Amino acid sequence: MSTVTVQADEVKNLVIGKLEQAGLKLDHAEKIADVLIHADLRGVSSHGVLRTEHYVNRLQQGGMNNDPNITVEKTGQVTAVVDGDNGFGHLIADKAMSTAIESAKENGVGMVTAMNSSHCGALSYFVNKAAEENLIGIAMTHTDKIVAPFGGKESFLGTNPIAYGVPAKKHRPFILDMATSAVALGKVLQYKEEGKEIPHGWGVDAQGNSTTDPAKVEALTPFGGPKGYGLSLVVDIFSGLLAGAAFGPHVNRMYDDLDQYRRLGHYFCVINPSFFTDKENFLQNMDQMIDELHQSSPAEGFDKVLVPGEIEQMNEERNKVDGIKIASTVYEYLTK
Repeated sequence: MSTVTVQADEVKNLVIGKLEQAGLKLDHAEKIADVLIHADLRGVSSHGVLRTEHYVNRLQQGGMNNDPNITVEKTGQVTAVVDGDNGFGHLIADKAMSTAIESAKENGVGMVTAMNSSHCGALSYFVNKAAEENLIGIAMTHTDKIVAPFGGKESFLGTNPIAYGVPAKKHRPFILDMATSAVALGKVLQYKEEGKEIPHGWGVDAQGNSTTDPAKVEALTPFGGPKGYGLSLVVDIFSGLLAGAAFGPHVNRMYDDLDQYRRLGHYFCVINPSFFTDKENFLQNMDQMIDELHQSSPAEGFDKVLVPGEIEQMNEERNKVDGIKIASTVYEYLTK
């Protein structure tokens, strides 16, 4: 599948235009486009503007509220619940993370769940928002079933990603954003869109056998066997059960029933290091940790030891200058 390289600002404006045509307010369309472009800049195209057409389809069929009344209920000194009124998850997650950040600045910690939400895009966007305020950000969300539990061949869990963002002083924040499946479903969809085979171990077919054909994937596998499986359950408990949302096989599917609300849940936690230790020492120690990792002797086949999120940050710096690569079919949709 061919790709085109386009400057980020141009693509962002095209996405905003599509979302406005579908009935969204300008400021809502801008925030959603910002989250999508963030992913494409970092080279995580599976969570980028590729998703625009699906969002528009769900909006047009009534499976997303185009003008939600997003509310925040303070439930304690450091806790809150955000009701997203079945709007775009990007807006709801952004509101929830902002609420957690405000609490952490004042009280040291902020914990916020979100309910009645939908797909919120790359979690790295939200934990990075905390890290840029010299705070530690944690985010979790569940998805509809596509991952087989360890020892099973039928899907039960979602890809259930978890993310952490930790600030440093001179270095860019440490950003860990990962699915608890061996790979995110969006990456399989991206390979399918580009007409490429997937590596063995990413997914299984209807018989439970590993397949390299993205069109035959019936279920993904958890990363690290029982370890990824256990962590996936934790994410579902925090972002599903704790948020008063559904879990596992009871979550409405993303690409089916486009006329129904998904009612997803999210979990956000923000920690203010200055309430636990000297903030400057913390930031400097993060720098020292990163520097010492960089100085570690690389194994054969590697040029340098990197920290999580560093490859994506290098992608972002390069792509802000060179432009982002998107599938030609996606660009044609955005421009038609």
